[in-house]
Amino acid sequence: IEWLEESQPDVACLQEIKTSDDTFPMKDIEAAGYGAIWHGQKGFNGVAILARGETPAEVRRGLDGEPEDEHSRYIEADIQGVRVASIYLPNGNPVPGPKFEYKLRWMQRLRARAAEIWAEEVPAVLAGDYNVIPYDRDVYSVKAMADDALMQPESRSAYRALTGDGWTDALASVHPAGGVWTYWDYQAGAWQRNAGFRIDHLLLSPTAADRLQNAQVDKEYRGREKASDHAPVWIELS
Repeated sequence: IEWLEESQPDVACLQEIKTSDDTFPMKDIEAAGYGAIWHGQKGFNGVAILARGETPAEVRRGLDGEPEDEHSRYIEADIQGVRVASIYLPNGNPVPGPKFEYKLRWMQRLRARAAEIWAEEVPAVLAGDYNVIPYDRDVYSVKAMADDALMQPESRSAYRALTGDGWTDALASVHPAGGVWTYWDYQAGAWQRNAGFRIDHLLLSPTAADRLQNAQVDKEYRGREKASDHAPVWIELS
């Protein structure tokens, strides 16, 4: 709420809201000037899309491909002519194991949905916590994260398949040298040591990428009281 009131984004995508649908804090969000749609799950996962002064027009929730998948990790809406998806990709740890296999299957399902959106030729933003560190320049220490699911070759390959399909990684395009973090663990003084990495991404369709003005991380919010371990990541479209 603090960030919404201070930053006034037109659209905000939330991940890991960890609330059931009926306990989503809609009154607080409305008081800040936003409408919202959400896909909740008690105690786990959960995603939402907020729009300033309006309610996002929901397009879909969840991904096709695994009918038995009960995780709330994907929601998609139209807002002022832009298709927006809020994504909370599986973490995948430990490696190897069923959680990592689920992560890779989920990424295949996301790519299939992204291809459908692409075919509509609408300006689109696939925003969220991808739980993937795309390149070595996106992590404070390659050695420290080498065994983590976030940096496995299969995870990176699945992410690069998306960008290879023509989706533009907004932060990477604005900061090609890397060294821009979006996440700092609560453990081992990671924030104080600036031992972070980049796992929160906004992927843009060609018509959205043509309108990209800026992409940044509101890093200072990570240092605030009771902060998330992720900092807000944002883009500006013309």
